[in-house]
Amino acid sequence: MKKKSKKIYLAGKLETKNEREQLEEIDKICKLLGFETFLPHREIGICKGIDDVKRVFEGDIIKGMKKVDLVIAILDGLHVGAGTAWELGYAYAKKIPTVGLKTDEPVEEAIEYLSSILIGSMPIVKSVEELKEFLIKRLS
Repeated sequence: MKKKSKKIYLAGKLETKNEREQLEEIDKICKLLGFETFLPHREIGICKGIDDVKRVFEGDIIKGMKKVDLVIAILDGLHVGAGTAWELGYAYAKKIPTVGLKTDEPVEEAIEYLSSILIGSMPIVKSVEELKEFLIKRLS
């Protein structure tokens, strides 16, 4: 019997092409390591207006977070996206493990922007290489 692969939900800002490409790079790494992924903008699409809200919420959260083994959240930038912060809180409440990826500055220097709540709720890695190591150790 084939072993079922672990499912990873990828959270991060989706506003710019660069933000989406960063998530897609993490998606590729996860797949190379043998994990199944849920990438919201690929699976559901982007919310373009108020008429998309219900579709996006149901797709991202009700369906996308179902049977997830880990949430990876990209924390780069001046502030964490509102959706990303909400997804992390939801995962925490559902006891879904999370890991943050913060590559643009040390976490110690970003406490004002990340908040002690986000920092205290999950491990945060500082590079894609560290993320790979984390995934191999935690989910393999």
